[in-house]
Amino acid sequence: MKKLSVILFTSAVLFSCSSNDPKNAVSEKENYEKTKENLADKEKKDPQNFLTVTGHDKHNLLGQTVVKGTITNKATVAVYKDVDVKLDFYSKTGTLLETDKETVFEVIGPGQSKNFKTKYFAPKGTDSVALAVTAAKNVEK
Repeated sequence: MKKLSVILFTSAVLFSCSSNDPKNAVSEKENYEKTKENLADKEKKDPQNFLTVTGHDKHNLLGQTVVKGTITNKATVAVYKDVDVKLDFYSKTGTLLETDKETVFEVIGPGQSKNFKTKYFAPKGTDSVALAVTAAKNVEK
């Protein structure tokens, strides 16, 4: 009998504490919107922290280095466009031979990925290419 009364008392306390107050719902929505705005500001300030690039390279018959890559937007709110990618060409010993910049003219929404392909006459002795996102423009909604 004691257990039953404890369960009933606990249930009554828990149900009385939950509030379906419309003011509380509005407050929660306002907090959510503020958090979303703060997140959007953070994502807009540092696009290179939310954009990643992966890729690989090969040589074609003309002696060009063909670089194929994918840019992925890991932001939750921000939309980016015109992404600048830095290409570093390295020798077999890891020496930096040359650095180039490529701009990928695509709009990339949150969670999206876009592929790109570019060709270069890389410096003699190039063994590998490293890719990094350096900048991007924000798309205003």
